[in-house]
Amino acid sequence: MNSWAFRRRLGAGLVVLAGLAGAPVLAHDGHHQPGPSAAVPVPGSAADGSFFTENEAAMTRMMEAMAVPATGDIDRDFVAMMTPHHQGAMDMAVNYLRHGRNEQLRRLAQEIVVTQQQEIAAMRLALGEALPPSVPAPTQANSLSTR
Repeated sequence: MNSWAFRRRLGAGLVVLAGLAGAPVLAHDGHHQPGPSAAVPVPGSAADGSFFTENEAAMTRMMEAMAVPATGDIDRDFVAMMTPHHQGAMDMAVNYLRHGRNEQLRRLAQEIVVTQQQEIAAMRLALGEALPPSVPAPTQANSLSTR
């Protein structure tokens, strides 16, 4: 996924989050070409650039890991595709926790990590697979860099 496609996806997600948080939302018809007037966040500082770079890397890992060859076992194929999808959501949420400042969004990001971990565990259990060993939550303070 190129940088513009990522920013466009992220921008759409941020518009949804802004609407949920009661923030004003700019109208956007989806046909605007990349440029400075687009309603898509543009990195303005080193921290913003790091956030976007890390998010793009997480999205790339997720998309590559979701491209699994079909085995003919729909249940296992579904879990094989959904696990990296959920991991990608966790990676993006942890990235937000490293860089974001809005306390409501930080709590939401923490909830995303927990619920996505639970859903991965539920899918594995449904297939009779063993759960991975327990590790500290990625949202714990010692696992995040300082803001």
